[in-house]
Amino acid sequence: MTIITKGMMFDAIIIGGSYAGLSAAMQLVRARRHVLVIDGGQRRNRFVEYSHGFLGQDGKKASAIASEGKAQLMAYKTVTWVEGQATSVARQDDGFIVSVEGQGNYEARRLILAIGVTDDLPAIEGLAERWGRSIFHCPYCHGYEIDNGRIGVLATSPLSYHHAMMLPDWGQVTLFTNLCFEPDAEQLVALQKRGVTIEAAPVSKISGLATVELQDGRQHEMDGLFTMGTIRINSPFATQLACEMTEGPMGTVIRTNETKATSVPGVFACGDAARMAGNVAMAVADGAMAGVAAHQSMIFEAKAA
Repeated sequence: MTIITKGMMFDAIIIGGSYAGLSAAMQLVRARRHVLVIDGGQRRNRFVEYSHGFLGQDGKKASAIASEGKAQLMAYKTVTWVEGQATSVARQDDGFIVSVEGQGNYEARRLILAIGVTDDLPAIEGLAERWGRSIFHCPYCHGYEIDNGRIGVLATSPLSYHHAMMLPDWGQVTLFTNLCFEPDAEQLVALQKRGVTIEAAPVSKISGLATVELQDGRQHEMDGLFTMGTIRINSPFATQLACEMTEGPMGTVIRTNETKATSVPGVFACGDAARMAGNVAMAVADGAMAGVAAHQSMIFEAKAA
């Protein structure tokens, strides 16, 4: 591990040490570049015990994938890990400067934002405490484990139609429209063809494993529930740097090109803060691309200059 010296210029600073940030750092340290990872310790999937759908890691504890990834990264001599909250970022003549709460400032030639997002969940009693345990967002990550059981879709917007259309491949689906979404005639036909039951009564709360209690007193016992909240990027750094953003159906993300470069030269972004939807496998792929692109930019862009 690199020992920080006063005035040291890192090749890259990565803000965020979850799956995308770890993957980006791995590419750079294997190119023998000096990398600083700043991590606040809040993985998006910290509520989920097991991770699924990631080739070679299927069914493994999500925390174990992250901790083993960190251990593998820290075996390289040119990486430094700082636990703490980055508070500000700014461009300077020869790169970027990042401030960390209570720990001072760090400088680098390149900056990778792997800052993640926060899920803002529907305000239904009993939902938040079951998030990641019996209530989920991604069918590809958690649908198979319901084992063809009873699946509820808690509507939050017209986008919930896609959830309800997909999930019959994983079980018997009931769509709780909850005054948030009313399928049109064409959508009703499509849902019926997929075998989806529609429940229009408002939802009161979630109890038990995944029981949906309605305001009229009826209850639907489910083996699992799926819903869509909205997302918030975890820090204002992309805005501080004037990166272009993209508005999506679930929220705003950082706009990047195919190499994960943002609109600001020298700044790359990866993981959930830079894509409309994702999982662990996609985050790792995103990070690998950002790390490779950041490394090559230090070679070819410097040469062109």
